[in-house]
Amino acid sequence: MTDLILHHYPTSPFSEKVRIAFGLKRLGWKSVAIPNIMPKPDLMPLTGGYRKTPVLQVGADIYCDTQLIMLEIEKRAPASPLLPAGREGEARALAMWIDRNIFWAAVGVVMGGIGDKLPEAFQKDRSEFSGRSFDPAKLKAAAPVALQQTYAQLVLAEEMLKDGRAYLLGAEPTLADCALYNPVWFLKERLGGGKAVAPLDRLPLLAAWSDRMKAFGNGTPTEMTAADALAVAKSATPAACSVDPADPSGLKAGQKIAITPDDTGKVPVTGTLVGLTPDRLSISRTDERAGEIVVHFPRAGFIVTPA
Repeated sequence: MTDLILHHYPTSPFSEKVRIAFGLKRLGWKSVAIPNIMPKPDLMPLTGGYRKTPVLQVGADIYCDTQLIMLEIEKRAPASPLLPAGREGEARALAMWIDRNIFWAAVGVVMGGIGDKLPEAFQKDRSEFSGRSFDPAKLKAAAPVALQQTYAQLVLAEEMLKDGRAYLLGAEPTLADCALYNPVWFLKERLGGGKAVAPLDRLPLLAAWSDRMKAFGNGTPTEMTAADALAVAKSATPAACSVDPADPSGLKAGQKIAITPDDTGKVPVTGTLVGLTPDRLSISRTDERAGEIVVHFPRAGFIVTPA
């Protein structure tokens, strides 16, 4: 199998969602450390401007957003499946709900606790990233509400575990568990030093579940430099893609488009449409340092406009 190259940084919660999947599947992977704030001069040639973390690289194919990254890992390493047969849609729907709701409530709790301790450069970067001012005092004031919302939603996961199941959908972990581990890990690592903190201290089944998840580890990473990752892209050929001519979007192969996240990090990435399926958009672009590459995005959560 071609190397899976993850561009990430250690404290990134969405990166942990991917790293725990590597652990579940006992995969070896290449680890490229990137800055946690802009600029990211060795990543932008690969993504065309997409600035969120993490990014998965396989040769000259670049996968953005963990929705799609997890599907690509599943496709390339199907053992220990993240999408259980017959329940694929359920696992993906739960993951989307967690990513869009529980995660951001948990971020409010964490930033309310540590926001005033973060460097000024980080605060400035996250203001630009989110489109609103990173104000530590306001974050601290809003933290009690964020805690209530986090608790109210994590209670639902606690309820799912009350019948004795080990994981959210049954006896084996799935994509839904990887998604939920993201905010739970973030709370524990940033506020509790790895131990359960509010509201996890009131959710014993979920706390025990998180310990089971942590035991899977992060697979077997091998460090790679950003320069080597760029060289891999430049020497590789992107995988073949196809565009569904009957797609309800009306998008056509060869069309110049821009793809932009709909929530944060709203930086458009432009290129030529070369792939369109129900779950992904793929654009071809050229960069002096990365060569001919294809950048892939999930459909949900991204806005497409003519370029």
